[in-house]
Amino acid sequence: MERRSFLKKAGAGLAAGAAVGLAACGKKEEAAAPAAPAASAPAAPAVQTGGREIRWRLTSSFPKSLDTIHGGAEVFAKMVSDMTDGKFQISVHAPGELVPAFGVVDAVQQGTVECGHTCGYYYFGKDETFAIDTAIPFGMNSRSLTAWMYDGKGMSLLREFFAGYNIVNFPMGNTGAQMGGWYRKEIRTPADLNGLKMRLGGFAGRVIAKLGGVPQNIPGGEIYQALERGTIDATEWVGPYDDLKLGFHKVAPFYYYPGWWEGGAQVSLYVNDKAWNDLPAEYKAIVTAAASFAHTNMQAMYDARNPIALKQLIAEGAKLNRFPREVMDAAMQARNEVYAELNETNANWRKVFSDYEAFMREQYQWIPLADGSYDQYMAAQRL
Repeated sequence: MERRSFLKKAGAGLAAGAAVGLAACGKKEEAAAPAAPAASAPAAPAVQTGGREIRWRLTSSFPKSLDTIHGGAEVFAKMVSDMTDGKFQISVHAPGELVPAFGVVDAVQQGTVECGHTCGYYYFGKDETFAIDTAIPFGMNSRSLTAWMYDGKGMSLLREFFAGYNIVNFPMGNTGAQMGGWYRKEIRTPADLNGLKMRLGGFAGRVIAKLGGVPQNIPGGEIYQALERGTIDATEWVGPYDDLKLGFHKVAPFYYYPGWWEGGAQVSLYVNDKAWNDLPAEYKAIVTAAASFAHTNMQAMYDARNPIALKQLIAEGAKLNRFPREVMDAAMQARNEVYAELNETNANWRKVFSDYEAFMREQYQWIPLADGSYDQYMAAQRL
C-alpha cells in the first residue's frame, strides 16, 4: 500500500476510533466522540489530511461568562484543532461580535459564518419544528432525546428539516433537566401566572401564554438587568451553576423546580451545508466526533457542578420550592392544546413530532422502571 494512502486511511480510523455513537442521517455513517472527564477535552490524535488548512468562524448564542454552555463551542473547536494538528481552526465568537445572540440561524443559512452554536427553540418563529431540536414542554429528558437523535429517527428527520435552511445539524450539548426559574413572588396556583412577565426560552412561551403569562425572549447576557429593573417578573435560564453566576437569586428569591418546559435541553451545532460539503471526508469525521464529545462533556459539567451550586444558592437566601401539582397539570393541559393546534396547522411539526412522541412514550415506560426506581431508592439512603 502506498504510504500516503495508508496514513490517510489510518488517520480516518483514528477519528472513527474516537467515536462512540453514530449520527444517523439516512444511514448511520458519522461517528461520535467518546465520553471523557467533564472539565476539559483530552489531547486527540492528529489525522493525516494532506496539509490542507481550513479556517471557520463559529458564532454562539451564549455569553462567554458561562463556561458550561458557551464553553461547549470552545471544547469543540479545540478538539477539531487537536485532531488536525492545528490545520482546521474554528474561532468562537460571543453574541454581538459577529451577529446578535438570536441571529445564528440566519448567519449560518446565508453563509455569513460557517457554523453556529445555539438552541433551535430560539427560532420557533420561523417554524415551531425548530423547538424539537432543543426541548419542548413536557418532552423527553436528555438521555431519551440523545437516544432518539442517535439511535432513533431524530437525526434523519431533523436533517431533512434543516436542509430547507441550508443547515447540517449536530447535537452539541445538553443541560439535563432544568430548573423552573426565579420569581419575585410565590407561585401557588395557576392564577399566579396570569399577567406574569417571564423570560422564557423560545417555544415554551406559547404554553405560558395560554396560562395568562406574558413570555419574553431575552438573551442570556441581558436577563439580570431586565429582572433587576422590573422589566420582567421572573426568569428561567438553566440550573444552579449558571444561575449562581448570573446572580438571579439577588433580585428574585423564589426558585422553582422542575423546568417542565425543558426536561433535557439540547444545544446544537449548525453548519452551513456548502461549508460542510466542501470539507474533506476526514474533517467531516472529525467535526462529527468533536461535536459528540462536546455534547457529552457539557452535561457532565452541569451534573458535576449543579449540586454544589444549589447548596450555595440556598445558603445565600434562595427559597427552593416545587411547582404545585395544580400548576403542573394546568401547564400540561395547555401544552396538549398547543400541540393539537400545531398538528393541524404545521406539516413539518406533525411529521417530526409524531415520531418524537411515539419514541417518548416507549421511553417513559422504561426509564421509570429502571433508572427511576433505582434513583428513588438511592436518594432515600441519604448517603
